[in-house]
Amino acid sequence: MTSNRRNFIQSSVIGTAGLGLSIASTTEVNASNLPRAAEPEITVDVDVLVVGGGTAGTIAAIQAGRAGASVLLVERNSQLGGTMTTGGVAFPGLFDAWGKQVIAGIGWELVKECVALDEGQLPNFAKVPQRHWHNQVYINQFLYAILAEEKCADAGVSIAYYEFPAAVIQIDGGWQVDCVGFGTRRRVRCKQIIDCTGGAEVVGLLGLPRLREDERQPGSFLFMLGEAHEPGRNQIHRLYVHGADSTNSRTATEANLTGRKTILNKVRQSGKRLMHLQPETGFRESYRIQGETLITVHDYTSGRVFDDAICYAFYPVDLHTKTGVKPQPLKPGTVPTIPLRALVPKGSRNLMVAGRCVSSDRLANSGLRVQASCMGMGQATGVAAALAAQRGTTPLEVPLGDIHDLLRSHGAIIPSDA
Repeated sequence: MTSNRRNFIQSSVIGTAGLGLSIASTTEVNASNLPRAAEPEITVDVDVLVVGGGTAGTIAAIQAGRAGASVLLVERNSQLGGTMTTGGVAFPGLFDAWGKQVIAGIGWELVKECVALDEGQLPNFAKVPQRHWHNQVYINQFLYAILAEEKCADAGVSIAYYEFPAAVIQIDGGWQVDCVGFGTRRRVRCKQIIDCTGGAEVVGLLGLPRLREDERQPGSFLFMLGEAHEPGRNQIHRLYVHGADSTNSRTATEANLTGRKTILNKVRQSGKRLMHLQPETGFRESYRIQGETLITVHDYTSGRVFDDAICYAFYPVDLHTKTGVKPQPLKPGTVPTIPLRALVPKGSRNLMVAGRCVSSDRLANSGLRVQASCMGMGQATGVAAALAAQRGTTPLEVPLGDIHDLLRSHGAIIPSDA
């Protein structure tokens, strides 16, 4: 720091102190020097590539790493957590149904640690709530993002922010994926891909079939006017952005511009201070894959236990429209399951998905898309991909019992155990 700049800062501090203002404290840390950081093109070889570091992708990557696979997690934004962090829907339910916990494992581990570090409270799962949202878990979205990074590091997962696949081709033993970021072109050679992009973007790049309605559910832009938002303690104000579409960068940009413009008008009209604003719209619906199995709303509402069920899901049928939302609760005792084949694009090998792009019809998806269920899917794909990579096979050829056993050893709840 030059002497002129040092003198300027010192005089500024003295001046603001005289006005009764304070300067926030500053701490310092040094980022590591990356080898070959100036080189624009790099090539990496891993067992498992996870694309998308949101609700499902973060858990998939941690699980694959803990199962012994080498893992790269590619995320186009600047943090992990997706809907919970960047979108701000920081109440990831539901982990319980009818008086007992039905989803646990790595996602629950991360949520519990986040709540404990924030000195928050967990709901009593032994008590059946009158309304489903009474058992939502409130988390501090900022803590969750950095705890997720810590768990990735502990599992040996490498993270690449600001990058996204531009091309995917099949090669001997797996895939070659060319990712692009600013100043970076990364070629990834991997044995398995887990697509956790929300809209099955990798599946789309490969030209495999995807499902989507002409009209999507509205997105939510979360903000707070007039009073401080307390992360992990309360919900934020919600603006429905009708027509919000996360299909591509252009449609996502339009949703964000529309949301921010409307919130600015609210600030001017209300005369209240804008206290909190999420960086982007939270999207509910986009493409879904056409999988080896498609979960129908009847499968979901009847609690069908699939032969290859790998986790539970629990939430009302929850379709948001221009006229609002009227959740359709599941009948007492009903707990839906998710089959492994619904996470495998039809006719594919060495490729899985997890999250809201699960193979399902629209009404079933409106219940399946919530975060706890996406965490369960993510953990299951992490196990299946790791085992397939280690054995030189494809996920559906890994014995289901082996997948269940490894999931149990990492704390997951398997439907066959109920």
